[in-house]
Amino acid sequence: MNKSIVFAIAIFLINISTSQAQFKDILNKAKESVSVLKGEDTDIAGGLKEALNKGVESAVNQLSATNGYIESPYKILIPADAQKVIDKVKLVPGFQDVETKLVNQMNKAAEIAAKKATPIFVNAITSMSFNDAKSILTGPENAATTYLSSTSRAPLYNEFLPIIQSSLDEVNARSYWKTVVDAYNKLPFVKK
Repeated sequence: MNKSIVFAIAIFLINISTSQAQFKDILNKAKESVSVLKGEDTDIAGGLKEALNKGVESAVNQLSATNGYIESPYKILIPADAQKVIDKVKLVPGFQDVETKLVNQMNKAAEIAAKKATPIFVNAITSMSFNDAKSILTGPENAATTYLSSTSRAPLYNEFLPIIQSSLDEVNARSYWKTVVDAYNKLPFVKK
């Protein structure tokens, strides 16, 4: 379940939540300036880096706000393998609201952890070369997402997993999940 939360945070941040229309507009303006600023590589790369930084800042602010995840299109849901357990356990007295409770806890933990991702993305942005910036500007619509994914996904996962675990513990999600699994394992005719 931890991997799902880490990837949900990464996906939302990588998609740079200044709405897609705003970000597309920023990229189009930057593309237009490529033809005007042909010899001014640092200006082009600097402008793109600034746009990406603003996008990451906006995403972090949205996500870390109260209900930032649960009310977004990136709401973290129960992973498929955990859903099988929940479908059985919610028939047990006292666990009828297990799915709602777990979804709320996971999304609250993600809010707590969201700000911790900022340095990882800022590092990916600031280490961007002119060629990287040019590829984003002249590439497909998802070029910025692809770049940040390729430069940030592994470090985000490695650095973020302990933060996610700590955040899940802060909202008691992992201890509650253990209670759910223990109840599931007591059910007859289920694979433990």
